[in-house]
Amino acid sequence: MTDQPARWTQATVYPDMWVNPDDDPRDSDQDSPEGELDTLLDFIRNYRLTLRMKCEGLTPEQLALRSVPPSTMSLLGLVRHLAEVERDWLNWITHGDPLPKLYGKRDADFDEAVGTEAEVSAAFADLEREQAATDAELEKYYDNLGEHVGREEIAVRELMVHMVDEYARHCGHADLLRECVDGRVGQ
Repeated sequence: MTDQPARWTQATVYPDMWVNPDDDPRDSDQDSPEGELDTLLDFIRNYRLTLRMKCEGLTPEQLALRSVPPSTMSLLGLVRHLAEVERDWLNWITHGDPLPKLYGKRDADFDEAVGTEAEVSAAFADLEREQAATDAELEKYYDNLGEHVGREEIAVRELMVHMVDEYARHCGHADLLRECVDGRVGQ
């Protein structure tokens, strides 16, 4: 006997897909994006959606389940962490005093992620707000991805590639976390 959940998927078209192609909000019938900006925006959008998809249908308690000790990683912690990271990125590309950390001390995004409805709602609201703020600031520079901006003097292109990298890495974590929670697998 094991307490590990059985692997499963909702997809019926291809094994190990998260959803059927017609139901996947990340895919469209349109051609692949043309150009560097549209490609970067498409990848960022799709990874953001992937994170949300990996969290859908779980209770607050399931979202807060920790991975293998001593790690404090959870799906809820990832949502909170990426909200914090979005705020950091905004701080990199703006001038003036940086906005304070959302969750206080270092690692509080993971350590203090508790499975309550209020905490889950707040985490997703934080993520949406911080993503919108980062996007609004970045949009000012879409005409020149090589421009160096903000207190960090980072190239817009470099920040956007960093965004893809960060979300991709954490979506990989989310894959494993979700499978541990209820056995669901997929791209």
